[in-house]
Amino acid sequence: MEYPMRLNKYLAHNGLASRREADALIEAGKVLVNGAPAELGQKVSETDKVELKGKTKDRIYLTYYKARGIITHSPGPDEVDIATKLKEVYTGAAVSPVGRLDKDSEGLILLSNDGRITGPLLDPEAGHEKEYDVTVDKPLNHWFLKHMGMGVDIEGYTTKPAVVKQNPRNPKRFTLIITEGKKHQIRRMCAALGYQVQALRRVRVMHITLGELKPNQYRKLTPEERATLLKEFGLT
Repeated sequence: MEYPMRLNKYLAHNGLASRREADALIEAGKVLVNGAPAELGQKVSETDKVELKGKTKDRIYLTYYKARGIITHSPGPDEVDIATKLKEVYTGAAVSPVGRLDKDSEGLILLSNDGRITGPLLDPEAGHEKEYDVTVDKPLNHWFLKHMGMGVDIEGYTTKPAVVKQNPRNPKRFTLIITEGKKHQIRRMCAALGYQVQALRRVRVMHITLGELKPNQYRKLTPEERATLLKEFGLT
């Protein structure tokens, strides 16, 4: 870390709060620097003593199965979002989706109240793997598999190389591992090659897998999953 640095950045880097949470804690008088109440915008040096008054909130990380037809957030008048569906099965502290999964897709999405992980997880340059189970409208051929793996031109943008593997039991089904997340990327890739997606399910994000979850079910990340996630992002 380079000093001096803004106090909210210091707290975020040390895993004590997101920058937004840090500012709220500072405004509430819950952050002390060298024994004195901190101020918004304050900078600290390496020798300063930073303390938090009181207990900070427990951080929650859930793996959730978003069903097809459910909106990630901001639903329209006749739509249902994850937050509404989650209330049917979850009564813990408030959590929010990290990222998006479009309405017609299903599968894994992370839910958390830790705002620190959003930026690192969604960073387009970070190269985090996301794995999908895809079914299209007609049997696959070698040309399709080759070009899906090499990269596809979608409206002037060529997607990054991906890992593609055909399902041996279904000629219309394949798994795809990508390291980016353009809007409707997989549907647009398939369409550019003359195929239409019939079913799309995300089964893995980084090291976290969907496992045996069913629609509108969730599970807490295991201690190992949580530790690996936070370590990857330089958090504690």
